[in-house]
Amino acid sequence: MARVLKTKKLENTKLATNYGGWMYCDKCNENIGYLCYSTYDRLELEYKCNCGSKGSVLLDFEDSKIGNNCNEELDTIKNRLCCPKDKEPLITVLDKKITNYNLKITCKSCNSIYEKVK
Repeated sequence: MARVLKTKKLENTKLATNYGGWMYCDKCNENIGYLCYSTYDRLELEYKCNCGSKGSVLLDFEDSKIGNNCNEELDTIKNRLCCPKDKEPLITVLDKKITNYNLKITCKSCNSIYEKVK
């Protein structure tokens, strides 16, 4: 069942589909990562692409719950950033395509908010 977006703000960024799939820099059209469709509840991402463009993504849903802050780090499994509790993939950020990023993502199953800065 498709989820209903409450907030969708994209700056200099394109998504392959409505709220998931491949993410692209709007300026150079380079693939910057992959957002898993069904495992996240909220995403805040700010990044600087290798081409110099600054982009951001803010997504959440009508049925999103308020997340719980946690100090745990995301697990990296086969280049995917995964929830450390259930090992489900949340997002892939292609480090070689962006110079830096600030990520805040909420896991749908455990409701934990994970943060990562590069």
